[in-house]
Amino acid sequence: MAINLFKTPISFCSLSQHEKNSLSSSNFINFTPKRCKLSSNRLSFVTQFQQQQQQVKVSSSSSSSSSVALSSVESQQDQHLNFPIMVNGCTGKMGKAVIEAAVAAGLQLIPISFSSEEEAGQTVQVGGSNIRVHGPSEKEAVLASVFDAHPDLVVVDYTVPAAVNENAGLYCKVGVPFVMGTTGGDRERLYKTVEDSKVFAVISPQMGKQVVAFLAAMEIMAEQFPGAFSGYSLQVMESHQASKLDTSGTAKAVISCFEKLGVSFELDQIQQIRDPKLQLEMVGVPEEYINGHAFHMYHLTSPDQTVSFEFQHNVCGRSIYAEGTIDAAIFLAKKVRAKADKRIYNMIDVLREGKMR
Repeated sequence: MAINLFKTPISFCSLSQHEKNSLSSSNFINFTPKRCKLSSNRLSFVTQFQQQQQQVKVSSSSSSSSSVALSSVESQQDQHLNFPIMVNGCTGKMGKAVIEAAVAAGLQLIPISFSSEEEAGQTVQVGGSNIRVHGPSEKEAVLASVFDAHPDLVVVDYTVPAAVNENAGLYCKVGVPFVMGTTGGDRERLYKTVEDSKVFAVISPQMGKQVVAFLAAMEIMAEQFPGAFSGYSLQVMESHQASKLDTSGTAKAVISCFEKLGVSFELDQIQQIRDPKLQLEMVGVPEEYINGHAFHMYHLTSPDQTVSFEFQHNVCGRSIYAEGTIDAAIFLAKKVRAKADKRIYNMIDVLREGKMR
């Protein structure tokens, strides 16, 4: 049955165990029992709530004025925060998107990147800059030289899963703070490497800040109201570019939340759409995003068919992830400057800071 339910431009994500551990068990989301489409306005609730929790209540009018003045100064400093940033994986689509976002944010782009041996020696033009690509054999010497010249450097990694642990080991060895957006690799080993080195890092399998906020809300709801949807049936449809051969990890994460809420569902029941013609005609993916999109639909129905709930999240392109990555880099640069005690962060931490662009 063709169901064209992909209209709302929002998305879920796959949270790491570290991100799930960051969720406060004392917070919960009120779920309205009616058929609904979740808009970006509703999605902003989570971020607004977190920002409100960060506000400091001032007891006197004089201290309140001082606090407002200080907040204004900090805000101006944040707006003009500038630091050198190096993006590894500049030949890939995400790497290019992050570089463009970094340039747009006014950050100082280091025109150097790491990639495979086959791509070493290339000069890639991205964001108006010519970026020199270095291979694996040059990485340590090049990174050490760049970090020596730019001690406030932040590195962003969007390479390939097979390089996650090796690259993280290099960043930790040199001592450079980094944002790891690449998925895969041995995640337990990744965290241990960073913990042992005490290097500052933001590690997240999903950099879309609104995406992270929304799935965090789903996780909280699942933990607070287990079994709330017991007996309901679930339909899941996900559409990605034809080059994605596996089942969406995002869909798996969302289904996991629904299972905690009492829904019985097998992963082989997911309807995967990879045919461009169906994506255009049935799913409603804009033609210009056929080769880069992530559309999902989750439809819940009560046992007697009288109540239904509908969740959907659509992402076109990569800008949401690139912008979130730059927010994470800015967040990390501030933590380094402040010499914060905590060293490893995730996107939940970035969201809770409440000072994103």
